[in-house]
Amino acid sequence: MPSLLEIRGLVRRFGGLTAVNAVDLHVGEGELLSVIGPNGAGKTTLFNLVTGLDRPDEGLVLFDGNDITGLPAQQLAQLGLARTFQHGRVFANLTVLDNVLVGAHTRLRAVKPRLGGVPGLGAIAELALALVQPGAVRREEEALREEAREIIALFGQRLAPRIDHPAYSLSYANRRRVEIARALALKPRLLLLDEPTAGMNESETAEMLEIIRGLKARGQAILLIEHKLDLVMQLSDRVAVLDDGRKIAEGLPDEVRNDPAVIEAYLGHRHVGSVETPNEEEAVPA
Repeated sequence: MPSLLEIRGLVRRFGGLTAVNAVDLHVGEGELLSVIGPNGAGKTTLFNLVTGLDRPDEGLVLFDGNDITGLPAQQLAQLGLARTFQHGRVFANLTVLDNVLVGAHTRLRAVKPRLGGVPGLGAIAELALALVQPGAVRREEEALREEAREIIALFGQRLAPRIDHPAYSLSYANRRRVEIARALALKPRLLLLDEPTAGMNESETAEMLEIIRGLKARGQAILLIEHKLDLVMQLSDRVAVLDDGRKIAEGLPDEVRNDPAVIEAYLGHRHVGSVETPNEEEAVPA
């Protein structure tokens, strides 16, 4: 399987701590790779290095064969990488629909002025287009709105009845759903999900599992961080395990589950498959 994402020898140090230590990974087209490990293993730091929120001290990140190491998140979004965060990030005062539309901003074509290289004129032209609203702009915006509604519909009654509600009025679980919907609006080639079921109860987790399963069935490539091992084992094509910044195992779910190094890594940590106790905010029902 050709690699869509390839990570080679990635290293990130913070003072005397090596948070990511010579990690190699790859994700193929249409593949779902899960990254698991105890708290502090370096999983979110790895995501930050891949998605441009941090720069590695050593190593390379390749996307579709091109070196994207250290590129800013905006540029990576234009290339087709979208992510969610361990602690959900939404625009509190925007509606559910407008939050999702934000994810489509890199796909706008009609509103992009053709004045590259002329200092100041690009911003002026963009403002003029926003004020005048030519037909091409209106048609494109309406098409994106329809796409956003279709994405929101994937989450059923959790989000559809709340499409015009401000994000601050939503439960924690629904804000997580909005964040995933916003990432999908980018139409990413690779979707990075950082603990998408954190703070969700058993039924909410089951719903999210089916949503991710549906995305996978449509051929969506996914890099997933998740602590709920039952979900990981059901969804993953392959699983990689980090501990103290190093990759200690990688393979098929059943192989990893029974790997002695993985079992040893979890000794002294939380039991494999247990879920962090949600904080007060996370405990809000959907």
